[in-house]
Amino acid sequence: MAKVKVNFVCSECGYDTPKWLGKCPVCGKWDTFKEFKESGVSGERLVSDFREPVALSSAGKIISQRVLSGFSEFNRVTGGGIVSGMVMLIGGDPGIGKSTLMLQIADSLIVKFSKIVYICGEENPDQIGMRAFRLGINTDKIILYPDTELSSFVKWIENEGADLIIVDSIQTVYNDKSDSFAGSVNQLKESTSLLTNLAKKKNIPVILVGHVTKDGAIAGPRVLEHMVDTVLYLEGDRYHNFRILRCVKNRFGSTNETGLFEMTEGGIKEVNDPSAYFIDNIGISRNGSAFTVTMEGSRPLIIEIQALVATSSFGTPQRNTVGYDHKKLSKLLAVLEKRGGLFIGNSDVFINVTGGIKVDDPGVDLAVCAALVSSFTNKNLPERMAFIGEVGLAGEIRSVSYIEKRVGEAIKLGIEKVVTSGLKERSDVYNITNIYELLDRIN
Repeated sequence: MAKVKVNFVCSECGYDTPKWLGKCPVCGKWDTFKEFKESGVSGERLVSDFREPVALSSAGKIISQRVLSGFSEFNRVTGGGIVSGMVMLIGGDPGIGKSTLMLQIADSLIVKFSKIVYICGEENPDQIGMRAFRLGINTDKIILYPDTELSSFVKWIENEGADLIIVDSIQTVYNDKSDSFAGSVNQLKESTSLLTNLAKKKNIPVILVGHVTKDGAIAGPRVLEHMVDTVLYLEGDRYHNFRILRCVKNRFGSTNETGLFEMTEGGIKEVNDPSAYFIDNIGISRNGSAFTVTMEGSRPLIIEIQALVATSSFGTPQRNTVGYDHKKLSKLLAVLEKRGGLFIGNSDVFINVTGGIKVDDPGVDLAVCAALVSSFTNKNLPERMAFIGEVGLAGEIRSVSYIEKRVGEAIKLGIEKVVTSGLKERSDVYNITNIYELLDRIN
């Protein structure tokens, strides 16, 4: 009879301990330890292929061989394409387009790979076939594997072979050598470890699709992200067409790149000129609207910030944000009241970042303040003007990273004057140092 080991693991960071703890000593979170049973046979070697040790001088040549997909935005995020033996994890909200993107990526790679195996965990082959028909994909090089039990899948791969493996999703597959159920902490670790072992020894790239929690993190312990080579997140609002593929970990490239896509009836399309996606209203002066330039990786992106300040009808004023951090809004409101003399605290305040994009860039602080002041004073901002800068607690305006690139993008797209800090004064740049100068500029 197999020996069963009982353990407790933190669902946030993956720290395990032989006894239950109220607070995790690693991540500091409370009540996150869950019990799981680990079978003594779960570590059985299922991938029999053995690779000889290699010299460091020759190992780099293997890593440098990349396979480009038909999506330049996807290639940008992955650091230049798919590497042999890499394990990639992609997460995103339900319905955001992960499965659609994976099917289209697979279709774009059939010119490079002769056999792509797609493990059907979330949907059966008929459902995936219907999606492929809608996307205009018809090929016999993509093999739909309907079984989610991994030990039988590994044996099938050893017999049939594969050039690329896509698992949709990692929470639905399981290893029958383990006693726990599919989607549990133990199964996630066992399944990811088995697939990683398969990828490294067979030199097959593996792409895992993962569920996310209500907080937007990939479901399961954070150790899942540590086990793979690359972690991507597909972000966006399901009610808007814009999608951002963001890299948070990449052992084969930079994590400072993002891919921009648009969801259409014919599937996901690349956005080649992302700033043009948000600039329909440049040249139109409206109350409570300000333009700024944020950075998505190393790429500048011009966006519109909308603000509405209205008289509160309740005892406690409302604070509502879409695409912007609620706590940062509270900070900016306090700065405007304390340093600028604008008593907005008793009013309802609403902030919206147009296009469904989410920003956490300090460089948009100045634009949020400008939009708030415009709405509060009921005065339109000057036409074709953008605001770029970070606002400090003392009311000072600070320069931000890539300021020259941001200003250049704004000017290229029709902005005539940029209000910022830290640049040499010129005809298209107006420097300010504190919040008072912003108020003077608007008034």
